[in-house]
Amino acid sequence: MVSFSALLQEGRTPTRREEISAVLALSWPAIVQQLMLTLVQYIDTVMVGSLGPNATASVGVVSSSVWLFNGLLGAAAIGFAVQVAQHIGAGETEQARGVVRESLLFNVLFGLFMGALAVGLSFPLPGLLGAEKAIQSDASWYFRIVGCSMPFLMAINLLSSLLRCMGDTRTPMLYNITLNILNTIFNFVLIYPSREAHLFGMTLWLPGAGLGVPGAALGSAFASLLVALLFLRRFFRRGFPLQIHLRDKFRFTKSCLSAMVRIAIPQAMAHTASCGAQIAVTVIVAGLGTQAVAANSLAVTAEALCYQPGYGVSTAATTLVGQAIGAGRRDMAVRFARVSTWLGMAIMTGTGLLMFLFAEPLIGMFTPDVDVMRLGASVLRIEAFAEPLFAASIVASGAFSGAGDTKWSFAANLLSMWGVRLPIALLLIGSLGLTGMWIAMCCELSLKGLVFLWRLRSNRWLDSGTVVVGRERA
Repeated sequence: MVSFSALLQEGRTPTRREEISAVLALSWPAIVQQLMLTLVQYIDTVMVGSLGPNATASVGVVSSSVWLFNGLLGAAAIGFAVQVAQHIGAGETEQARGVVRESLLFNVLFGLFMGALAVGLSFPLPGLLGAEKAIQSDASWYFRIVGCSMPFLMAINLLSSLLRCMGDTRTPMLYNITLNILNTIFNFVLIYPSREAHLFGMTLWLPGAGLGVPGAALGSAFASLLVALLFLRRFFRRGFPLQIHLRDKFRFTKSCLSAMVRIAIPQAMAHTASCGAQIAVTVIVAGLGTQAVAANSLAVTAEALCYQPGYGVSTAATTLVGQAIGAGRRDMAVRFARVSTWLGMAIMTGTGLLMFLFAEPLIGMFTPDVDVMRLGASVLRIEAFAEPLFAASIVASGAFSGAGDTKWSFAANLLSMWGVRLPIALLLIGSLGLTGMWIAMCCELSLKGLVFLWRLRSNRWLDSGTVVVGRERA
């Protein structure tokens, strides 16, 4: 990736094949990483789902809130990562290293704050979301433990983003595979009680804590801690391009923080608007009963397998557009944004087709309950039709972020979620139940994708972003 940054700085225009190769080279490790993160969620869901519908619903009822908190952590990460990408594109290594130091200091302070906030909210949250009494205790414990792991989750999110914006997508991929393996091991031990297993005629004794739903959150927390330490070790390692030292001065600067705020605040507000609508959806679905909550939760989890590749391509778009902007190559920023978006749409068209064809086996992996499986599969097939245009909004948003343009994405997400999805859902859910909710979601994602494609073609995002480098060429 360093050689590609040099190419941009030299002013040479890559061929279309080189552009596609650059997008794919950055995308495939990011896609694998996103799929590994989804697999972690799948493993949690499968293991918790084996405990019954109540256990599944207890995780599902707080899943939107977990997503809200993770998104806020991710917004802060993007605010720093975009600056790193632009500095690298401009060849400003020392400035990029300074951004890394400030981001780590911010991670400690903001991660602890968000963790404390999550722990405090964990007590009343399930009741406020309309959860039935039978699942409130497990839901509360699950969210509380996730809250305790917020500093580690933020470190993984932040350092992954920094590495990707440097052009290194393989290291985050490998570390997240490690996260997945550790999470599986810890979950296996913490969720289930000690028991005997028979293998090849042998009887094995398997130790277990028997913690149930809280054990799933605890397993993920332990895995996150260990992998966060791996990421930190990478940045302190000798020879690393942006190596940092404990003797360095870790302090905030006005220029870096103000740029982070300009990029991150709209990103955070967009995510908050989206999650606020998701939480409203959770409250509405909770009124349909535990079976609907479980089916909705499993369908949301299953759909992640389809759209996570889009986020992988979005990562490549952020990096390439950010470095092109840093090098002063607005022409290449446009080309990378468009190539990435069409590639993401092609990939998610394929995954959407697979999701439609294999909806029942996919949901069936998570629960033995036949009624929950059938309901979850039926709504999942509805959503498959929205995936190509959903990809357009995901990848184009990543490209806009690379240019520092996050305000427009916030406005688009706010209007689509609250002005389209929720009104249609409220109109349909009374007669169609959970199916009405997912029809509304399909309509909203499709419309939003068309709007993002219009914005991408207009090139107005180039003039609305935050540029932090000291120079810009035509």
